[in-house]
Amino acid sequence: MARKVRKKLGEILVGDGIIGEDVITASEAEARESGKRLGEVLVEQGHASEVQVGSALARQAGMDFVDLATAEGSALVDLSLIGDDIIRKHCVIPLTNPEGDRLRLLVHDPMDLEMLDLLRFRLPQEFDLAVGVKSQMLDWIGEGGAAKLGGDAGPDSIDVTVDKSVDSSVDSSIDSSIDVDAGDSKIVRLVNEFIFEAVRGRASDIHVEPREDRVVLRYRVDGVCHVRQSLPKRNQSAVLARLKLMAGVNISERRIPQDGRIKLPIDGAQIDFRVSTCPAYHGESVVLRVLRPDSVQIGLPSLGFEPDNLELFNKIIRRPNGIFLVTGPTGSGKTTTLYSALNVLNEPSRKIITAEDPVEYNFNGINQVQVRDAIGLTFPLILKAMLRQAPNVVLVGEIRDREVGDIAIQAALTGHLVFSTLHTNDAPSAITRLVDMGIKPFLVASSVQAIMAQRLIRVLCAKCKVIDENPDRKLLKLVNISEEEISTGEIHRAVGCQACNGNGYKGRMAIFEMLVMNHEIRELAFERASIAKIREAAIRGGMRSLLEDGKVKILRGVTTPVEVARFAQIEGFDPSEIGAT
Repeated sequence: MARKVRKKLGEILVGDGIIGEDVITASEAEARESGKRLGEVLVEQGHASEVQVGSALARQAGMDFVDLATAEGSALVDLSLIGDDIIRKHCVIPLTNPEGDRLRLLVHDPMDLEMLDLLRFRLPQEFDLAVGVKSQMLDWIGEGGAAKLGGDAGPDSIDVTVDKSVDSSVDSSIDSSIDVDAGDSKIVRLVNEFIFEAVRGRASDIHVEPREDRVVLRYRVDGVCHVRQSLPKRNQSAVLARLKLMAGVNISERRIPQDGRIKLPIDGAQIDFRVSTCPAYHGESVVLRVLRPDSVQIGLPSLGFEPDNLELFNKIIRRPNGIFLVTGPTGSGKTTTLYSALNVLNEPSRKIITAEDPVEYNFNGINQVQVRDAIGLTFPLILKAMLRQAPNVVLVGEIRDREVGDIAIQAALTGHLVFSTLHTNDAPSAITRLVDMGIKPFLVASSVQAIMAQRLIRVLCAKCKVIDENPDRKLLKLVNISEEEISTGEIHRAVGCQACNGNGYKGRMAIFEMLVMNHEIRELAFERASIAKIREAAIRGGMRSLLEDGKVKILRGVTTPVEVARFAQIEGFDPSEIGAT
């Protein structure tokens, strides 16, 4: 049966004999130029009354029309059915429903889908709609409502300034218990300013941390936190409410952690922020992780690979099957490395599917699945479904337990190339970690193709670095640099200038430890050998340790000995003894 076509507003008014078609044509042109609704233009120009337009809108939407100017219409109003803050904020009026228990709401624009989504989020019950006249509704709400809700909110209003592309999740609103007002433009500007400043300052994280007498704002730049400023304690509730509103999380919930996302256009680029709130003693701590889309498209050479490791990496990621693991602690760049590999492999001839928690970057041509434990969409369930999708390449965000590990290994043994991560300190430890999870050693030995450990180290600022004429011999010994190598290389030290904000470092790159499985290592894995024996075999097979890879970068003048020593897990190294920062 053909779908019934809904009439346009102008057609309804012409059919009622209220106005002529020539008036509709002219008013439609005026509406397009001014950006207003057709009904608004018709009322302003005196072609139709608000009641006539409202009645036509109701018929267009298939809803009842309620005229509050009549005794019958006004008798339906019951403002006690919902909170006064919701009535005033959204310009809605609750009506009694003689036909059932469902709530009825009077709205002046039934096509305002964004407002309806906000109401569905805030109201605990389902509701039906009726259409009314805006001016009549504002008279019922009162003069205060007219100032706030009549559509005349200034550009600094929280609801106006918030970016509506926030993952389609800006469906929360200001709770009456939160000390922030829709007209509080100072808070809006303050939050926008520190977000924009952090992004422009290359920050990877923004930390908003309530303390006893102030709110501390910190940026993490190149892996190091810097205190930016302290905000007055009186602004705490408003700043937190603004951030939670933008992230699309429940503003009134302060007892449990919440996760959300923000998307903002900054300097011509769409920047994503992963937002995490956590209840703390002096108030909720909020962290915004900055996700730049260009950070995973910088190319493999820019990640920090030495030429031999880069050649090896490119060969491994193009193998037809097997597991490739990237290991390291949180914040060591594992996700960036794996996404960079997928970016290289992302061709029309390959089907790539990922299971992630959460999805941090979006890629065209890659099927990305978000883990949602709350609804049962777990890693194992996604992996089982993925393998029925006939992929060539599979990315598993993290192998957390035996079940996920078993499925990943079965995928590798049945002809899929599997990428994943593990939280281990070095590459050889990943083999024993998988076995400790309960995965059979012969499966680990036969399915794993390579394991790469990595750390992020700061890169010296190219504009102010200088050759260190008298490097610390104790530190050089820790990073295994001999006197002969000092004379042949160029060891530099950090100075600090305006370009690097006085830090002496600008940007980061990774140091790598690439273990490629060979016959000897597979035998050791099968025999459950110790990490020390596996490491010895890997070095014999050509693996360069994190320390040795960092040493190469020190001698090339890319970084400093203290940076490598901080991250290469050298026994006996104490950063405080040499003033490392």
